Amino acid sequence: MRFLSSIIFSFLLLQGYVSADRIKDLTDVAGVRPNQLLGFGLVAGLSGTGDGKDLLITAQQLRTTLSGLGVSVDGPISDFDLGEQLQTLAAANANKELKVENVAAVMVTSELPPFAKPGQRVDVNVSAIGVAASLRGGTLILTELRGVDGETYALAQGPLTVTGLTADAAGASVQIGVPTSARIPNGALVERMVPNPFEDSDHIVLNIRESDFSTSNAISAAINENFGSGVASPIDGVSIAILAPRDRGQRVGFMSMIENLEVTPGEPPARVVINSRTGTAVINRSVRVTAAAVTHGTISVSISATNEVSQPGALAGGNTALNQNAEIRFEEGTNKMVVFQPGVDLREIVDAINQTGASPSSIIAILEALKTSGSLRAELVII
Repeated sequence: MRFLSSIIFSFLLLQGYVSADRIKDLTDVAGVRPNQLLGFGLVAGLSGTGDGKDLLITAQQLRTTLSGLGVSVDGPISDFDLGEQLQTLAAANANKELKVENVAAVMVTSELPPFAKPGQRVDVNVSAIGVAASLRGGTLILTELRGVDGETYALAQGPLTVTGLTADAAGASVQIGVPTSARIPNGALVERMVPNPFEDSDHIVLNIRESDFSTSNAISAAINENFGSGVASPIDGVSIAILAPRDRGQRVGFMSMIENLEVTPGEPPARVVINSRTGTAVINRSVRVTAAAVTHGTISVSISATNEVSQPGALAGGNTALNQNAEIRFEEGTNKMVVFQPGVDLREIVDAINQTGASPSSIIAILEALKTSGSLRAELVII
């Protein structure tokens, strides 16, 4: 039997047995989530690989930073609040440039974990936004990291860890990784907590990562079985409301016991996922096919072209001409017809398609045709 060359069929054949999962692996606590932080800053200490004079915002930010430290810089410090007394100085020094070859403008991003407290440290990602060639060897200058509400939640600073590098010589260059992106492990210090409803609400809500009414009901039943009737109640196919103790210490212990309970989740819906770019097809164990007959023939077209030069005789008075001759051939393959019986399971589908000797693109065409005909009892997802 010839296996599918480029198509990978990943499937779960559990032979009638479904394993139990912990509640913590299936759900998230509502409101307990990380928060994204963003900041704009400067990286200094570069070896001539910074933005230079090609990026105006780098020089502007550097002037503002130095001004905040009490350092006077020739020329205007910023584009606003110069005051009347500085207008003359600004005009006289407008053409002077601040050398910033060793400085680069960067965006700084981080993720504030749930329950993060002031004084804790988080990792930081740094990305160049200008024309800097590399951030290797640089140090991030103190940068405020703000949330979507505009408040400052962390301060980032420190030397960068850059894995990418570039090298060039004699007109040739080599680049490994991305030298304009860096990371600072534990590079930001948390300054402010994010309010969290976990400590104050009467109920704790668990949200299932994959919406499923069967799983929602199973989790609720498992909690009530262990802690008493009425403790948990399913709200919908995603959320389960849990009546939790008011005392914070008891609430934490209560949730630790709940998240380690094991439940049997509901069977996922029948689904076929196809990636047309890579030729990957994933079929889960719930897929079924009704009665259908499938045949797939391939047509190949080959075109061969030859160029010939037509040279007239010496006394013919004609012109030399270039003639192109083309030959086109059609070949149609013959494949067997495969008949699917009602209720065919995943293993039989794979075996039957293998028998047709279809190519990866043909497999995708067969699955799409089965779905269009109504024989494929599954959701077809193409990514």
